[in-house]
Amino acid sequence: MAEHTARGARGIAASREPDAVDRRLINALQGEFPLVEQPYAAIGTMLGLSEDEVIARLSSLLDDRVLTRFGPMFQIERMGGAFCLAAMSVPEADWERVVDAVNSLPAVAHNYRRTHAFNMWFVLATASPEGIADAAARIETLTGLPVHLFPKEREYFVEMRLEA
Repeated sequence: MAEHTARGARGIAASREPDAVDRRLINALQGEFPLVEQPYAAIGTMLGLSEDEVIARLSSLLDDRVLTRFGPMFQIERMGGAFCLAAMSVPEADWERVVDAVNSLPAVAHNYRRTHAFNMWFVLATASPEGIADAAARIETLTGLPVHLFPKEREYFVEMRLEA
């Protein structure tokens, strides 16, 4: 549920380091989120915090970019949607313009900078399988650069827990 990697491919760093309580909270929020009427109170009880403190700390972690995202992960294909890994080769001089254009689309779920011929990698998530091609075409129109799509061939479940 918690994601430590910056969306936006700009390398925006966190404005602070998480303290020990933040680290315990981040670790507790990964995996099984309590599906109860007051989930933040349940997490707080586990950690010896009040519901308000859990919410305030989570808000602070997001505001300070210690976490860049907090939310559920869905199997979009079960809901009729689609997702696809995509990559682009972006000239350094054009980097900021392309990042802004790519990230302006709601279909872009993640965007990462890499040291590779394809230096921008992102995930497209759409409400229908046809939406992937539409989103890629829109990015190509906005940027003037080709988008390379890497559709999933096989699914693997890898539970990734990031210890804070």
